[in-house]
Amino acid sequence: MRRAGPLTYRGKAIPDTTTDQRLLDRRGPADWVHTDPWRVLRIQSEFVEGFGLLADTGKAVCVFGSARIKPESPYYALGETIGSKIVKEGYSVITGGGPGMMEAANKGAQEGGGTSIGLGIELPFEQSLNPHVDVGVTFRYFFVRKTMFLKYSQAFVVLPGGFGTLDELFEAITLVQTGKVTRFPVILVGTRFWGGLVDWIRDTLLSEGVISPDDPDLIHLTDDPDEVVDIIRTAHAEIIGHRTATEQASVDEGAEAVQQAADAG
Repeated sequence: MRRAGPLTYRGKAIPDTTTDQRLLDRRGPADWVHTDPWRVLRIQSEFVEGFGLLADTGKAVCVFGSARIKPESPYYALGETIGSKIVKEGYSVITGGGPGMMEAANKGAQEGGGTSIGLGIELPFEQSLNPHVDVGVTFRYFFVRKTMFLKYSQAFVVLPGGFGTLDELFEAITLVQTGKVTRFPVILVGTRFWGGLVDWIRDTLLSEGVISPDDPDLIHLTDDPDEVVDIIRTAHAEIIGHRTATEQASVDEGAEAVQQAADAG
């Protein structure tokens, strides 16, 4: 008979090696590192790293945008301005950490004296975190990275971008629409760039009845960096006010219940 931790083996079932021997033996196939159970541990470790990195972030705004926009583009300068204004309002800036619009927002945040955060992603083509990221991490899995974007942001600012930006935009809108996240503002910057999309949402999605009448109001469209900050400030104040009113109502209900119990006694 052999005991292996909580397990008991007898007769032919007794293994030829101990658990420690198998752990320390470097020989044998390494296919196990590519199995789904091992991937689950990697996914868990990415969540732990992300939560640990961002736990003390405080107020933050997530800025999405294309990696392909060049520094000479007017959009790049717009991204810098928005990043700077956001941090001067007391928020950190979170981006995907790459080049283009992400770099612009990180640069503006860094030069504005705020915290510039980059959440990168492992891609088939090499893309490192841009040099204007103060705090950064690179993820293997898109869905872990998206969780970090959404969990730690009080607003979503969407600069011009392609499929990746659209994916992040509609992920944010869906979570706000379904109440999975608090109704933080989603702000599209660039009326010429995004105007056709907003018109299609109103003229096609709404007219076909596949979204609710109030859903288009989840999206703000502007060209003005100051308006971006105003929308964020106003929305945050409303959220805080709603929470305060809810907490006060709960206190009042508790006090009323105590008073009713005392009167009954």
